[in-house]
Amino acid sequence: MSAFPGSIAFDEYGRPFIILRDQDRQKRLTGVDALKSHILAARQIANTLRTSLGPKGLDKMLVSSDGDVTVTNDGATILKMMDIEHEIGKLLVELSQSQDDEIGDGTTGVVVLAGGLLEQAATLIDRGIHPIRIADGFELACRAAVEHLDKIAELFPVSASDPEPLIKVALTTLGSKIINKCHRQMAEIAVNAVLAVADLEQKDVNFELIKLEGKVGGKLEDTVLVEGVVIDKTMSHPQMPKELKNAKIAILTCPFEPPKPKTKHKLDVSDVAKYKELRQYEQDKFKEMVDLVKKAGATLAICQWGFDDEANHLLLQQNLPAVRWVGGPEIELIAIATGGRIVPRFEELSPEKLGSAGLVRELSFGTTSDKMMVIKDCAKSKAVTILVRGGNKMLVDEAKRSLHDALCVVRSLIQDPRVVFGGGAAEISCSLAIAEQADQLASLEQYAFRGFAEALDIVPLALAENSGLSAINALGEVKSIQAQTGNSAIGIDCMFTGDNSMRNQHVIESLKSKRQQFLLATQLVKMILKIDDVRSPNDQRG
Repeated sequence: MSAFPGSIAFDEYGRPFIILRDQDRQKRLTGVDALKSHILAARQIANTLRTSLGPKGLDKMLVSSDGDVTVTNDGATILKMMDIEHEIGKLLVELSQSQDDEIGDGTTGVVVLAGGLLEQAATLIDRGIHPIRIADGFELACRAAVEHLDKIAELFPVSASDPEPLIKVALTTLGSKIINKCHRQMAEIAVNAVLAVADLEQKDVNFELIKLEGKVGGKLEDTVLVEGVVIDKTMSHPQMPKELKNAKIAILTCPFEPPKPKTKHKLDVSDVAKYKELRQYEQDKFKEMVDLVKKAGATLAICQWGFDDEANHLLLQQNLPAVRWVGGPEIELIAIATGGRIVPRFEELSPEKLGSAGLVRELSFGTTSDKMMVIKDCAKSKAVTILVRGGNKMLVDEAKRSLHDALCVVRSLIQDPRVVFGGGAAEISCSLAIAEQADQLASLEQYAFRGFAEALDIVPLALAENSGLSAINALGEVKSIQAQTGNSAIGIDCMFTGDNSMRNQHVIESLKSKRQQFLLATQLVKMILKIDDVRSPNDQRG
């Protein structure tokens, strides 16, 4: 019975009641108070993110406790780095994270939508509607919205020979990011990277083959896509050749070191002769190792571990260039790209286990001593690396996050090639359809349907607001055009082009991403509406 939260007592009529343990040290919120507290917390977080939605959205600067500065407008990153104490706030963090894990883009939109739904739920609760009826109504409305999305979605041409349509979608994703000054170039890099590793027949993209590597210095425009692997390492000895053509690569996970006895015994060297003997033994072992690598036909050794100066010097003497301290993930990527095998023992090396690459060379950057290695023209040239440049670390990190979003969107289009229009057009279309359905419902759920329709308007409203338009006017105008023409591509003209058609502006979003946003936001709101009692330790520190 130790898990029981209190003790049972009986009143004068013999009716049992429970006396809860540590009542005085607990804070308790029940019923409508609990709901209002949750809704308030979630709305505040949603409002924080709301200003970073869309192409004119603003960035947030987050400073961690150890002074690291991050500047971003990626919803999942902002929430992850915000120090959120409220338990409902933590649920919103997980919400944006699950959107990020599943789709990779739309992390801000999903939180803003959840905030809008909770705002509507608060109004309906004030009107006396039971939270469960609201939650059920929202779920039905979400189902209707997803069905409507399927109706308005358009099939999208995905082919390796004509990447232009995919580039247009990547442009939409990158339009709201800090790197939109070299917009087109970044979109092309993202699409080419995905198409290089995509299996269009299986409709699959292996993200492990795309590596994002950043280097501070240079302009954003210097960002390049390398067909091959880039590693942040140099040759182990400065006198080794900086460029190798038609390299045969030995990929080793064993160190260039003489074998150490695995026991706890000490080695006592009592005289000079014994010491010389030991030194000679070590040298012979080194030579043996290098000979084994050379005999296999390797012209470059890539080693996961380090080796000391003596081994390094010997490798130089024997004309065997080497790279040391290459991390596990990089080793795997090199093995995949060059078609080599990872070898754990020198004795197991053989010519067929070597990887091959057309060119291995060191890249140097500007006037700094920073160098990186590029392994290009690989035998199995599937792996690609995007080398991101930028003026400072914050910019490089944000560019990497932005490119990750674009890569994810292109991948989701290869998996499911259907799209809806952005700029709030899809939300407005769904909002009109749901409001229309609400009029045909006789039950209480019609109020939840109307609430859901209004919550969907939050996204176009925020887009208009962030672009400096009069939000209500812009939304009203677009809604009336959509209602009259039934054209689901009419959205908010954030870029002031004078054309509300998102089809003409090429503002496109993947159907998979939009559908996931609706479903995740509704699920979370339903969960929050079902909580009516919160117990938490009462913080006495005051």
